[in-house]
Amino acid sequence: MPPRYPIFQFPNPPLIAAMLSGAVARITHGPTARAAAGVSALAGLVWAYQEITDGANGFRRLLGVAGAAGAGAELVRVARPRSRPVD
Repeated sequence: MPPRYPIFQFPNPPLIAAMLSGAVARITHGPTARAAAGVSALAGLVWAYQEITDGANGFRRLLGVAGAAGAGAELVRVARPRSRPVD
């Protein structure tokens, strides 16, 4: 790979926010976990948008498309109303 074709880069702020809030979502429960998962998905979408529009090369832009699909699916999962057990 030529040096001008970076595959790995230091994480930018939206990706750091997505990772940290995703970790919080995994170690907490209830509304806190759900909110943290939502923040993680939204930050992931911001990161994906930045990669798609400003990615250093085709691989990074394709990575942004894959990230957008994953973050979008997670956002839909988090936003879906949860069923409550019948008493």
